[in-house]
Amino acid sequence: MWFVIPTSLVFLGFCFKKHKDGETILPRLVLQTLNSTHYKPVEIDDSFSNKVFELYLKRLDAGKRFFLNSDYEKFSKYRYQIDDEAKKGTYEFIGLVHSTFEQRVDSLEVIFEKVLSNKFEFETEEQYVFDEDNRQYLNSMDELAEDWRRYLKLNVLEKYYSKVTAQEKKIEKKEADFVPKPLDSLEYEARQEVLKSQRNWFKRLQKFNRDDQIDMYINCMTSVYDPHTNYFPPKEKEDFDIRMSGRLEGIGAQLSSRDGDLKVEMIVPGSPSYLQGELQAGDIIIKVAQKDSTPVNVSNMEIDEAVQLIRGKKGTTVVLTVRKPDGTIKDIPIVRDVVIMEEGYVKSAIIQKGKDKYGFIYLPQFYTDMNNKGGKTCSDDVKAEVIKLMDEKVKGIVFDLRNNGGGSLQDVVDMTGLFVGHNPIVQVKYRDRSATVLTSGERKVTYKGPLVVMVNKYSASASEIMAASLQDYHRALILGTDDRTFGKGTVQRFLDLDRYAPPGSNYGLGSLKVTIQKFYRVNGGTTQFTGVIPDVVMPSRYSSVKVGEETEDYPLQWSEIEPLPLTLSMSSQQKQIKGAILKSKKRIEESPIFKLIADDSKRIEKNNKRTTFSLRFNDYKNEQENWDKQNKEYDEQFKSYLTENNLFALKSDLEQIGSDSVKLKIKNDWLNSYKKDVYLGEAVEILQDL
Repeated sequence: MWFVIPTSLVFLGFCFKKHKDGETILPRLVLQTLNSTHYKPVEIDDSFSNKVFELYLKRLDAGKRFFLNSDYEKFSKYRYQIDDEAKKGTYEFIGLVHSTFEQRVDSLEVIFEKVLSNKFEFETEEQYVFDEDNRQYLNSMDELAEDWRRYLKLNVLEKYYSKVTAQEKKIEKKEADFVPKPLDSLEYEARQEVLKSQRNWFKRLQKFNRDDQIDMYINCMTSVYDPHTNYFPPKEKEDFDIRMSGRLEGIGAQLSSRDGDLKVEMIVPGSPSYLQGELQAGDIIIKVAQKDSTPVNVSNMEIDEAVQLIRGKKGTTVVLTVRKPDGTIKDIPIVRDVVIMEEGYVKSAIIQKGKDKYGFIYLPQFYTDMNNKGGKTCSDDVKAEVIKLMDEKVKGIVFDLRNNGGGSLQDVVDMTGLFVGHNPIVQVKYRDRSATVLTSGERKVTYKGPLVVMVNKYSASASEIMAASLQDYHRALILGTDDRTFGKGTVQRFLDLDRYAPPGSNYGLGSLKVTIQKFYRVNGGTTQFTGVIPDVVMPSRYSSVKVGEETEDYPLQWSEIEPLPLTLSMSSQQKQIKGAILKSKKRIEESPIFKLIADDSKRIEKNNKRTTFSLRFNDYKNEQENWDKQNKEYDEQFKSYLTENNLFALKSDLEQIGSDSVKLKIKNDWLNSYKKDVYLGEAVEILQDL
């Protein structure tokens, strides 16, 4: 099966014990597999070595806060030897890097413990300067220690300021029974909180073992091919499958880890925990036992390790020993079953605008169940939602693909066919082959009415295929909160590495997610690197934040092939869209709320470019008060300009929910989250124009 895989960054891996022979063969096998399957293979030479060298150090110490310049020079011996090491299956480079890293972690642990054992004075003129983009390695441990001292002081100052201002507000309100604390006590509390977070961070760093090192190293190699070619150890692949399918076998409890406690945050409606009824949000899980086995204490255990004990095959029993909020201890047996994570699935709603009703469809990802034939697919689910909205007699539909990072290629082809019928949707091309045209299997158009597709800079991959195709067919108006989408125009496939290993070996090497194709629009251009340009762009507060393929390491570049011989004439629908674009742009230009957002975006951009931070309390206080004042002014103006959207659930959804108060609350919370969405408001205005 092919996938337009969601955008992803680095995979650090999971702690499984690699077989020694598997460890030796892994880098060579990965590179051989990539060069036989990747869309654009690379030469395994000194240039490749240099790129892996820089990427590995960047990902291990991005802020240059652990290694010294002398360390970097020592590592540079291997700058052009990584290709040779990969062929031999040796790891001298990462061995040297991590022995040095462990030394620096141990030294810096002593330093931060010492620094945070002493009171900070916030009256002296002092600054912390940090510019990650231009930062160089420091020359000595003394310089590094001083840099860390200032960094820690800034962290303590932030917490100290919050405590001081919170106390001042309570004093101002004259809260009953409130006893103010001395400022020294507040400084001590702030210092202890930073100390605790540093200890937790360093504890995680110290658990970064050889398997983790190798996993990250292999991922640096794959990233030289392109940002979306990744190595997945077995556990990472399992988690990916769960995210893509929205289903797993377990108990259906969302957990968090804080201060060594494994806390139940939410029970998934309809899950085994929900039906069993005894496990509740707020419970602390102390021990986990498989049926009739010795319980394992999970206090202070990493959350990933604890989850592996709790998760298991359908029909098996896990016994959780929990501490209730009132302090009582209880054993709760739960029979595992398939858990459906509804938050990852498509949802729809009705938007009332005057006397008219409009449909709203939200799709968080293009999901499909890779391991179960006949399992849930987003194309089938979206079709069902479209039909439900049509039954409600909506006059138009808003399709929200904001923050949708992609997913199943076949599903996006089928889904787009709901709106354009049996037509070519996208062209896909292997290296050194002619393009293949993927056509929707939908024999007729399901929905013919007005359509607006919402995108932003985080809409990627399959989202871009759908937006581009609907744009090329003049079928929908593309409405963006950024000037372009992410720019991921590639297709990936998972390859089981053990299949490529020597016959008879079974090392559990994991999988490769490999870029095997580029996709192209029906007009011949790819969305790779450049993304999709919306028909209408609305201002965003965070437009200055750089996100997209152009910001990634070693992305594939834009290209084009022959367009398909389609007649995309100026239809009446295209004329309507063209008119709606002009009206929307004029509305946005004259809108006080969009002008407010645009102006605030410039303020945020200026603040994000800061590299110098005062460590003097009064200076920090003035900066924060000024920032808070500006934020408050923005919020007040925004509220005064805002016209809330009137969303409500479909009748069929309410009938399905019935008297289940938990599911009803989840539905209402989701609806309420869109009431102040000014971008959705403009989308509905456009539907009215259409």
